[in-house]
Amino acid sequence: MTMTPHDVRNALIARDEVALIDLREEAAFATGHPLFAAQIPLRQIATEAAWRLPRRTAPVVIYDAGEGLVAPAIEQLRTLGFTELHVLDGGLEGWRAAGFELFEDVNSYAKAFGELVEHHRHTPSLPAPAVQALIDQRADIAIMDARRFDEYATMAIPGGISVPGAELVLSARAAAPDPATTIIVNCAGRTRSIIGAQSLVNAGVPNPVYALRNGTIGWTLAGQALAIGQQARGDMPPADAIDDARIRARDVSYRAGVRHVTWDELGALRAQTTRTLYQFDVRQPDAFAAGHLPGFRNAPGGQLVQEIDHSAPVRGARIVLADDLGARADMTASWLAQLGWEVLVLDWPAQVTLASGGDGAPDPRGTEGRYKRPYEGTDNAAAAMQAYIDWEYGLVDQLRRDGSHGFFVI
Repeated sequence: MTMTPHDVRNALIARDEVALIDLREEAAFATGHPLFAAQIPLRQIATEAAWRLPRRTAPVVIYDAGEGLVAPAIEQLRTLGFTELHVLDGGLEGWRAAGFELFEDVNSYAKAFGELVEHHRHTPSLPAPAVQALIDQRADIAIMDARRFDEYATMAIPGGISVPGAELVLSARAAAPDPATTIIVNCAGRTRSIIGAQSLVNAGVPNPVYALRNGTIGWTLAGQALAIGQQARGDMPPADAIDDARIRARDVSYRAGVRHVTWDELGALRAQTTRTLYQFDVRQPDAFAAGHLPGFRNAPGGQLVQEIDHSAPVRGARIVLADDLGARADMTASWLAQLGWEVLVLDWPAQVTLASGGDGAPDPRGTEGRYKRPYEGTDNAAAAMQAYIDWEYGLVDQLRRDGSHGFFVI
């Protein structure tokens, strides 16, 4: 059965469940795709589809760009038990011919949302030379890197510490106990810097807060050296600071319209077989492996916001987040809600026996067909990095032209 581009767009606007799946390799996907498309290459369907599309009766719309990927994909998906399969009429060219926008790169709609946040909230930022000057002056600053730890260790701002995005509100007081200390949040490009800094602002952290404008890309383009192999991590705050972070984060999630559920109420949601339910534990992998609630998958909060198209391809699904300390889940939920998701936070139950170990997630991160991100590693051409920054700056206007996103900014 086919679905027209207008049918798919109508479903997205109505917030009906739909998974729009691009069957091409990531490098091809990054050249252009619909805003809410998710990418599962044909060769990965057997290992990824059942994991990323947990309800076999959810509507799934697949497409390619004329490479002949659709027929074998349908066969594999049917074998896996998917029953509501549709083909996008005309494929990628059909979407373009309908007059709809195509977005480049990966994790595009989260990145576009980050630009929208800065556009509306005027998130404070400092350019790389200004931060370098503060470092040279030995100013009272704390540089907090909001990326995954492995990204931070690869290359980072000298003197920065690793505090992945969902940990920022929780760890801010330990990193900068003096309210006069200036906090600078960085990532590799723009999105996680903006979301991280705005998280601290939204939570009312008393310190002056800035994003590092354009992240490590901006740092490199300014001719400033990055540090390789840093290992510093943010400390766990004292108990009273955890309580303070919990209160602040809960207030932010409340303003974003996030609801909270008990373990018994989650059971009722799990029983609704007509809705797709994603359940994510937003803590770091080591904490998840040490003990997590049964049925939850690990998706550290900052990365979940950045990579939500990968983690939850079924747009219109329901998301429940868990975190034993609360603040990480509430902050993550506040952003997912603004991204248009129905998201709830589970009040961590004391009586439930925890599972241990990993969640068994397939690892899609190979080298075959992978898009070379201009912000990864240390060997990127300056022209590619500048082009990437220019592209991000144009996303607000592209969202306006597309008109389907439904994002809001608190």
